[in-house]
Amino acid sequence: MTLHKAIRHGKEKRRDYRGTKAVDPNCQNHGDCFICQGNRTYHDRKRRSAAEDQIAEFAATGDWREARD
Repeated sequence: MTLHKAIRHGKEKRRDYRGTKAVDPNCQNHGDCFICQGNRTYHDRKRRSAAEDQIAEFAATGDWREARD
């Protein structure tokens, strides 16, 4: 069933974008908007920061047993 036919027969269930997503296509899913991208990658940045801290701690101590705990 084509999209136009589905709309005509009431079978189309997709919802319109709301808020900023309706105005700016860069704010839609996986867009380049720096605010949306920052929200989407927050947990990844936190994990990378923790890993970099562990690497720096390991490099400073030079003992792998202390850095692992």
